[in-house]
Amino acid sequence: MDETVQYSRGMDQPVARPARWRRYSVIAGLGLLGLGIAVWLLKGMGHSTYRIPVDRLSLGTVTRGRFDDFISIRATAAPFNTQYLTADQGGAVKEVLVEDGARVSAGQSLIILTNSALQLQVASREADAAAQINALNSTKLQLEDARFKYEHDLLDIEHQISKLQGNLARDKILLEGNAIAPSTYKQEEEEYAYELKLRDATIATRDTQQRVRASQLRQLNETLARLADSVASARAGLDALTIRAPLSGQLTALDAEPGQAKEAGAVLGQIGSPERFKLTARVDEFYLTRIALQEQAIFSLDGREYRGTVAKIYPQVTSGTFKIDLNLTDPMPPGLQTGQAVDIKLQLGGSGDALLLPTGPFYQDTGGRWVFVLSPDGRYAVRRQVRLGRRNPEYIEVLEGLTAGERVIISGYEAFRTIDRIELEKRTS
Repeated sequence: MDETVQYSRGMDQPVARPARWRRYSVIAGLGLLGLGIAVWLLKGMGHSTYRIPVDRLSLGTVTRGRFDDFISIRATAAPFNTQYLTADQGGAVKEVLVEDGARVSAGQSLIILTNSALQLQVASREADAAAQINALNSTKLQLEDARFKYEHDLLDIEHQISKLQGNLARDKILLEGNAIAPSTYKQEEEEYAYELKLRDATIATRDTQQRVRASQLRQLNETLARLADSVASARAGLDALTIRAPLSGQLTALDAEPGQAKEAGAVLGQIGSPERFKLTARVDEFYLTRIALQEQAIFSLDGREYRGTVAKIYPQVTSGTFKIDLNLTDPMPPGLQTGQAVDIKLQLGGSGDALLLPTGPFYQDTGGRWVFVLSPDGRYAVRRQVRLGRRNPEYIEVLEGLTAGERVIISGYEAFRTIDRIELEKRTS
């Protein structure tokens, strides 16, 4: 047995030293104890704690009750029908005849523009059209003169033929009585045959000329019509420099000052029908898939409740919101003005019994995935995973993770994102 004998200084008998394995086991045990303490300390460091006075937090209690699925939005009154004032022709603003907000009548002159280049162009086009019209009218006169000449020639030929027929009838009797020479009678027959052929040739030429003349006249009339349309179009361009009201209503968003240059297509204002309104609102994009046509809306004005429905949903998202239009189903509120704002309660779905948690800023920080739940004694709060459902401006529907009666921190969690436990302190003063 491998032992080492040791003598004590006061005694002569030998003392046996402890076995080596025993000495090592003690050292190993101390090492394991130290390792366990280190692990415990590291584990404790992973669960960070935050201390804060309780009066700096907002608390909400989970309750069971009726959940109404709605949102509150701010809507603005707008004319049901709106038409924009658009400059068909570009030009400089010469005169503004009305003021923004004025009531106007259909066809009323509102703004006068001036365009020197267009005016010169129209004058030149009218001069060209007048010259061409004169030339075409001259051609028509020439064609008519030619027609009259053929008619006159045919009348002369018919008259000559009629005379020759009479002469031949008379001279035939004289020829039978040997009163005239046969050569004289033959000459008259030849002259008569010539006049007949001349008549046939003149008629054929006249008919051909008439067909050609009819085609030419048709083309000339078409050309004249095109010229008239061109002049009318040019004059319409000048007339378009006067901006008129397309309908009766209220003029708003007027954008025209004397001297301003406006391009063709520029919007100079808008006119809305004053007898009927709609409501427009911008809604958070979170509700884009939840809002449907014909959803019910309620708002109060001057102590009276009015109802409407969602009439149009614009799917374009701008700055995190989208636009909807609502039509009123009740009579128009008296005194409602364009641009007037009202608070609307928009129903999204049915109502029913549910666990309810008061709404608060925490939802934006956690997305409804976790919350801080207070201990029964209210001395601390711990992080807990939850599942939340629908929400309205007052409550959030609790689906999993909370029970009725539990208290939750509902103020913002921006300072608690990496915290697992919050120690709640009470102020002493």
